[in-house]
Amino acid sequence: MCLRIVGAIAAFHFAAADIPSMSTPLRSLVEGAGGLLLSVGLWTVIAGGALSVVALWSAFSGHGDFWADILLATIAAGLVMLGPGAWSIDARLFGRRLLIRER
Repeated sequence: MCLRIVGAIAAFHFAAADIPSMSTPLRSLVEGAGGLLLSVGLWTVIAGGALSVVALWSAFSGHGDFWADILLATIAAGLVMLGPGAWSIDARLFGRRLLIRER
């Protein structure tokens, strides 16, 4: 949950930083929507994947701060691999899968 909230805050920060210039409105839209979805834990894998792709594109195209975009892409990729967590709408809707079972 903590990683999901940190990723959502970072996505909101980058989306809000792009609003005054509106140089890339699609980037702002994806980051804002991805941050909103991550904050509630809905479609975490899809939102994290989209955020990761957009952040990597922004980092390597020169439209933003390189290391900050790499950090956002890393957080989003980590969320894609870890999943939404127990306290999320995804867990309520689709159930929580246990990957490691105790014997």
